[in-house]
This record gives sequence, C-alpha cells and structure tokens, in this order.
Amino acid sequence: MTRRSPVRDVLSLFSVRTVAGQVFCFVLGLVLLVITGFAVALVVQGRSDSLQEARMRTFSVAETFAHSPGVAAALDSRNPTAILQPRAEQVRKEAHVEFVVVAGPEGIRYTHPDPALIGKYITGPYKEALTGPGFTRTFRGSLGPAVDSVVPVPRPDGSVAGVVSVGLTDKTVNSAAARSIPVSAGVAVVALVVTASGAVLLTRRLRRQTHGLGAAEMTRMYDHHDAVLHAVREGVLIVGPDHRLTLVNDEARRLLALPPDAEGHAVTDLGLAPDTAELLASDGTVTDKVVRSGNRLLVVNLRPMEAVGGPSGSVATLRDTTELRKITGRAEFVHERLLLLYEAGARIGTTLDVTRTAQELADVATPGFADVTTVDLADPAVPGVQPATQTSDPLDMRRTAIAETDPDQPLYPIGQLVGFVPSRIRAMRVNTDETGLGPEVIAQLGWQRWDPERAAAILDYGFHSVLSVPLHARGVILGLANFWRAGGAEPFDDDDQSFAEELVARAAVSVDNARRYTREHEMVETLQRSLLPRGLPEQNALDVAHRYLPARAEVGGDWFDVIPLSGARIALVVGDVVGYGLHAAATMGRLRTSILNFSALDFAPDELLGHLDELVARIDQDEPAAGDAVEISGATCLYAIYDAVSGNCAVARAGHPGPVLVLPDGDVEFPEIPAGLPLGIGGMPFEAAEFHVPEGSRLVLYTDGLVEHRDRDIDAGLELLRGTLAGRDRTPEETCDDLLGAMLPGQPTDDVALLVARTHTLDPGQVAQWSVATDPAAVAGVRKNVAEWLIDRGLDEEAFTTELILSELVTNAVRYGTGPIEVRLLYDRNLICEVSDTSNTSPHLRYAATMDEGGRGLFLVAQFAERWGTRYTETGKVIWSEQTVGESEEGDDHGPGS
Repeated sequence: MTRRSPVRDVLSLFSVRTVAGQVFCFVLGLVLLVITGFAVALVVQGRSDSLQEARMRTFSVAETFAHSPGVAAALDSRNPTAILQPRAEQVRKEAHVEFVVVAGPEGIRYTHPDPALIGKYITGPYKEALTGPGFTRTFRGSLGPAVDSVVPVPRPDGSVAGVVSVGLTDKTVNSAAARSIPVSAGVAVVALVVTASGAVLLTRRLRRQTHGLGAAEMTRMYDHHDAVLHAVREGVLIVGPDHRLTLVNDEARRLLALPPDAEGHAVTDLGLAPDTAELLASDGTVTDKVVRSGNRLLVVNLRPMEAVGGPSGSVATLRDTTELRKITGRAEFVHERLLLLYEAGARIGTTLDVTRTAQELADVATPGFADVTTVDLADPAVPGVQPATQTSDPLDMRRTAIAETDPDQPLYPIGQLVGFVPSRIRAMRVNTDETGLGPEVIAQLGWQRWDPERAAAILDYGFHSVLSVPLHARGVILGLANFWRAGGAEPFDDDDQSFAEELVARAAVSVDNARRYTREHEMVETLQRSLLPRGLPEQNALDVAHRYLPARAEVGGDWFDVIPLSGARIALVVGDVVGYGLHAAATMGRLRTSILNFSALDFAPDELLGHLDELVARIDQDEPAAGDAVEISGATCLYAIYDAVSGNCAVARAGHPGPVLVLPDGDVEFPEIPAGLPLGIGGMPFEAAEFHVPEGSRLVLYTDGLVEHRDRDIDAGLELLRGTLAGRDRTPEETCDDLLGAMLPGQPTDDVALLVARTHTLDPGQVAQWSVATDPAAVAGVRKNVAEWLIDRGLDEEAFTTELILSELVTNAVRYGTGPIEVRLLYDRNLICEVSDTSNTSPHLRYAATMDEGGRGLFLVAQFAERWGTRYTETGKVIWSEQTVGESEEGDDHGPGS
C-alpha cells in the first residue's frame, strides 16, 4: 500500500470534488463568519462597558468630592478657588479623570484644569443638580465630547452650597474600549487556527475509516478473520457497546459451551456463570482474571477496543489453565506459607511483654492460617518464674490471647483458666466432625476443665478441625497454641501441622525471652523497692509525701530518703545512679546506706557529699581489682538539711537537679545551688547554699526522669514543672499526684523519685536559750531557769532528769570548753537539750575506775537520755541529748508542735 506525500495530503482538503474537501471549505467559511461577528460584538460590548464604567467613575468621584469635609465651607469662603483648586487637581490626577469642576449655585466655576476658564459659567444644564441628587450626562464641553456627572454640595443645614462636575472625554472612553480590540483579534485568530486544525483532523479521520485498502487487501483481511474464528486455539470474543456478543470463535464456544446462535444475544442471556457474565459485560480492562467454567479454570483478558482506535466495545481472550493451575497451586501454597513465616518473624517478639507476644502470635495466624487462634500460657506460682514441667501434674493454663474472624465464636474468652497436662511436646490435630469432642479426645489432647456444654456450642457453631501445639522452649512447656477452622475451610493436614509447629516454635522463643526478662525485671524492681524507705520517720518539721516510679523498660537506681537529725533538723535526700538493672539497684542501696551512716555524724551537706564522693571513688578503684569491671561513676545526689527552729534550708548537690521552692502564696522559685560534679569523679569540693523557707512552703526534690524526656528537653520540662506547681495551695500528696499526672502522662522511660515536703517551724514557746558564764557557779542558775521553763510547760516529771543532764553538759563545757557557752532547749516530739561552745574538742564516753574522781558525767547522760551526740558548727561544737516525754497510754507521742 503506497503512502501519499504530506503536501498532496493537505492540498486534497481544498478539492471540492471530494466530500472531505467540501466539508472542509464549508466549515472554514462558517468559522470565518462566526469569528467576524464575534469580534464586532466584542468591540461594541467593549465600547458599552467603557462608557458605563466612565459614568460610574465620574459620578463616584463627584459625589465623594462633594461630600468631602470642608468643601461646603470652602464654597462659602471669600476665596473658594484658592482652597478648592489644589484639591480638585489632586483628585483629578489620582482618580484619572479629565476635569473636576466646582461651581457655585449661579454656575460660576471656582476650579478647572484650564485656569483661564475659572470664573466663567458652566456650559450645559446644571441647575437640576441644585434640587436633585445629581445626574450623569454626555455633552460637548470646553475639552470636547465628554461624560459628565454633576452632584450638589450640601451644607450641614441641608441647603446646597454649589455643585461638583467630574467628567471623562470621549477620547479617554474610546481608548479604554480600543485596548480590547487586539485581544479580540487575537482570540479570533486563535479560534480560527483551532477550528481549521479540527476540520483538518476530521477530514483525515473520514479518509482513514476505509484504511485506504483496496479489494485485494480486503480479501486478505477476511482470510485472517476466518482463521481467527476457526483455527486459533485461544478463545476470542467481541462484545459490543450494548453488551451483546458480536463475534465469537470456535475455541470460545467450546470453553464456554455457547450455543451456535450466540452472536447477537446479550452476554447475560447466554447461560454463563454470573461472575463470568458480569466480567465479560464490564467495560474496563482485565488482566489474567481466573474464572471457573464448569470444571475448567479459565484466564480471561479483557481490553476496550476504543483504546486502540477501534469501535466501541471490548475484546476478550480466554485460555484454559486447568492443568497449569494444579501445578502452580502447590507452589503458591508454599509461597504463602513462607510469606506467613516471614511475617511472623517480623511481627512476633517486637516487645518483651509476654501478653503482647502471645497476641502477636494469634494475630499472625488469623485469618491467613486459621479462623480462630487462641494462646494459653501457664500461670507461674510466682510472677516471672518459669512454670512447672512435670508431665503428670496439670498446668493452670490461662487464656492469654485470642484472634478471631467472628467475635461471636463460643471459645473461652481471655482470662479463663484451661488446665493442660504437659504430656506431649508435639502438635496434635483433631477433626471434630469425625470424632466429636468426647472424653477420649479431650484426654488425648491433654485438656482439663473442659465444659461439655462449651464443647456442644463449638460443634454447633461449625468448628470442625483443631490443631493444638505446645509452646516449648529450653525444656519448658510455656503454654499451648490452638488453631481452629470452621465452615467451608479445609481440615488441617500434615503440611498444616508442620507449619504450625514451625510458627509456634519461633513464638515460643520470644515468649520465653519475655518471661525471662519479666522475671529479671521484677527481681530488680523488688530489690529496688526493698532498698528504698518502707516508711517515713515520725517528725514534726515536715509533712512529707513521696513517689517512686520504675522505668517502663528497666529499673534504674533512683532513690530518696528522709533522715531525722539532731536539733529538730531533717535531712532530705534524692539521688540517681546512672544505668539500669541489678547493678544500679545494688549500687543505690550501698549509697543510701553510706548516706545514713554519714548523716549520723551530723556532717554539713557539702561535707557529707565530699565523704560520699571519696567513698564512691574508692569503691571504683577496688572493684576492678576484684574482677568486677563495673563502676559506680555516674551517680548524682542532692542533700538538704531543713532546720525547724530557724526555718533555713542548707543544700548541696553533686550533678543533680536543684530543688524547687513553692511559697505559701503559690509563687515558684528555683533556688541557686552550686552544681557540683557527679559522685566518683573527684577533684573539686562541693559547695552548699542556705536560704530561708517560709513556714507552709513546699520543697520539691526530684530526679531527672521527672523533667527530661526523649520528646522534651530539660528547659521545657522545668517550665512545665513550674506551671504545674504554681497557683493553688495543695497538700504534699496532692502535689505528687498533680506532678506525675502532668509531667508523666504514660509509663516513664526513666526512673522517677519524687519527694515533696511542706515545712513547719517550732513555736517560740517551744524554744528556750540562755547564755552561761564560764564559771562552775553558773550551773546552778541554769538548772533553776530550766526547771522553771519545764514547769511552765507541764513537764514537771522531766525536770530532775533534764537538770541532771544539763548540769553534766554545762559542767563539761565550763571545765574543758571555751566561751561563750549557750544552752538551748527544744520541745518538739522529744525534749532536746543542747550546750554549745567554741571549742572543737569532743567529749568521749568511757567507764570510770572505782577511784577516779571524774569521767562519770557522760555516762549518766547516756543512761538518762534516749540519744546524745556531738555536732560541729562553723564556730565550735554542740553537745546534745534527746529525751522522750509526754508518752500517753494510747501511744500518742506527739508534742505540742505536732
């Protein structure tokens, strides 16, 4: 078949001897006529729109100028032109109009673009604007034909002071309309080109309908058509746009069992399967869709003929893949199982939570392998401990996870106990349609506590096959996974059993890892909690509340403590050992014990941290020599001492966050405390800071887990802490709850220790203080003052003991100390006697020999006092003793300050 040249192909369009040429010439002339009319209409419409816009603009400018402030007053002034001419010219230029003329009621111009016309009368009518709202007109003025709007200028009393005339000349109006002519011409040209191109394409389309074929070519095409109908061994169908069968070859008739007169009938009327008929009647594209026709599996491909430039309708091809399907079905089955095992490896064991791991196993197996999957885990006697493995005793199996396609299935729910005798480690399957759920089957499976009514409900529901696989890991049976199939699903076979054993074996390792982790986590948490204070000491200086929250993943080494000291003082401690696990918990216990021992020596906060730092450094040096490479370095600590007499608080910290002070009015302060290095690093001394704490304030001590979070930096955490503490007054317990609720909405990722203390001070009536001269004769005066003070407070029975104790302590101070000497009595829960001097020598308790004249004073003090001791101050030392007073039969040992 020869091809015509492009030039001859275009020239043939203008030949009137062909229908294509006649159509082309007609369409081209019609388009020219329409475009010409359209262009004229656009020009006329543009002139009309420009004129209307000129009327609106001139009237708007005139009305705005007429009502502008000061225009009426200017018209009534002695020289209106001097005031209004500049404003009129400014408005004319800004509003892009030809003239803005202001005239008086007599028609005399006060403003005009041509100054020569100022003072002359307005041309044209204007008087109707003096009595009306104004008007717009077209007239010929001094600047030529123009659109003029005249608006009266009202005075405040309603009279008219003059008129404002604003206009645009026809030249300006026409220039605006003329700007649309090139656009109209461009649109016309584009429309002509587009339409002519469309006409060319339409004409060529008409010529292509016959494909340029001659008789010989048409004969050859028919021969090919006949071969497709009768010789091709693949079914071919052509379906028209009305879903009627247009063409069908012999192979398609055989595969679909079509009658001889199938052509011309609707696809849905040929007796095909509903899904097959619906597929062939669809208008979309289908690729390798498998349908069933009798006992055959056919692969159908469907393509719309419009997609390849053909007529409306679609072409379908059919291939018989029955034998191929049998071969590939097995490969697809194996592939699906491998994918399911791969999915199990990715989804099972994502956490170290036993319940979550069991649920992941159930979710993976349902619905890809079973209709319902249940996982029963053995209940250990102790949480986290491995279950018993004797083959004769039943395990208390508790339903831990379930995944189903139907929530109304009758199996036991989560939490139900189902006994199991661990006599097998292999999987076992039962077809309940054949054997039922009788006692022999139950005994064979090893299930206990099986409800006969539940078994009947299972059969009534339609379960017909069950596969039971023990979860076995490291010689221990951890539980049982049961897979159930119901309805039309195939019963479990040997391949299913092998797959289930592989799946459960992988899950059993994850479950065992989770159990071991849970056991270790609970052991560490138990150790951690056992090392923390089990109760707070009884004292009146502080109302204390505390919280400890272990981390979600691993327990760390956070701790807190409240330690009573001498002289109505209380030590508050919080600390954090960096790291997690058993070593961190054990280290925390060692540090807490050391702080308790150092506190008994009444060290100042900075001194105590210094001793603790030396201890940690020494432990770090000794442990590697013992074969233990783990160090304590990384521990932080804050140590605060609150004095209930003065209301002052002394604080030192070693790499730990500082305290927060909440004043009684709700204001929140962060006292400046020098930040020392963490414990064990050494090299720098610690510094203490002292600040006053008003009575009723709250001291908040915490570890960094409260304010630091992976999604929040410490500055944001401190601001949130400030906002939570500010405002209303709360008890320490309420403060703890509010802080944890605001700062830790979920399980914390790091340990959190929190200590909140509301402060109290001793009443002045509970404190007495006297200066003592360095003369043994002064002891008598002290005894007299003490006796009177005690009698005034109803402590007559304690007077003798107290006088004896103070006599010995003051005598020692006078004899061996240096002045000045002071005596202080504190009556809180107990009666505290303190004797201070400026000497650094400390008395020691000893047993006096029979012939010794001295040495028995401190022995008597130790016998009569509950406790006694010495603490050093910046100016000397204080020897103190403590007596229990006021005990009642009910056991109430609270003093007046309680």
